[in-house]
Amino acid sequence: MRFLNIQTDYAFKKVFGSRQSKNILKSFLNATLELPLPIEDLTIEDPYNVPKLIGMKESAVDVKATLSDKSMVIIEMQILNHDGFESRILYNTAKNYANQLDRSDKYLLLNPVIALTIVNFEMFEFEKYKSIFKLIEKTNFTEYKDDIQLIFIELPKFTKPIDECETIEEKWIAFIKEARDLSMIPASIKDTDLKSAFEMANTASLTKEELDIQEKREEFLFIQKSSIEKAKREGREEGIEQGIEQGIEQGIEQGRQKEREELIINAYRNGTPTHIIGSFVNMSQEEILEFLSKKNL
Repeated sequence: MRFLNIQTDYAFKKVFGSRQSKNILKSFLNATLELPLPIEDLTIEDPYNVPKLIGMKESAVDVKATLSDKSMVIIEMQILNHDGFESRILYNTAKNYANQLDRSDKYLLLNPVIALTIVNFEMFEFEKYKSIFKLIEKTNFTEYKDDIQLIFIELPKFTKPIDECETIEEKWIAFIKEARDLSMIPASIKDTDLKSAFEMANTASLTKEELDIQEKREEFLFIQKSSIEKAKREGREEGIEQGIEQGIEQGIEQGRQKEREELIINAYRNGTPTHIIGSFVNMSQEEILEFLSKKNL
């Protein structure tokens, strides 16, 4: 038995955002959101759909759900950090909150928005793996209004193997972190919805088209991560050789530029659409095409 890497955006959306994922997502959110009352029902917005994911023009790679009390939850899996990431999460949450209203609507119609972001890198200096941010008064910590929450789960800080997990939250997080390395559903997993998540992540249940998408996505992310690490290494080496702070900065910048160019070329040769490549390197599709033309690609 072989399972998908749940940390890739495609696999994450398949498991948690498919039409059959309603109970899986409800169980996962009840385990992680720390809501005053359990979620009784929810609607998955823009369910996972393979043809839409191929081009990604009409489909986001996060998962959105509207709860029975009209609250919205935005769930995102992010493997690599990038400049402006924290600001993007806040912006997207605020945008979803504001976009609920038309000009003539009353503010009382606004419903809460929760952004649950799972990252495979460390964001904050404290040790705990889950953090919840709300609007509060600075000195006495009085809540302003509980309409916007930002919740982060940092996978590197979660170190329990799945067989040692005690709570259902721990088991869900271990599932996201470890599924790819497992060869069977652990005997310690008794929860029906978590078992269903494992079954949905079983590669045997995927079509050839889905498997091709998953493999290309993993390869693209591997190339991106390797390029970033290489750029950092080359930047440090060049900076050390120059021996001054300016040399370090220039070396890092040159490494970043080289990493970006290698990423674009490798992704293009791997068959990744140019508009997707542009979204990862902060370039327009026209700029990507112009760059490829200069490289005779």
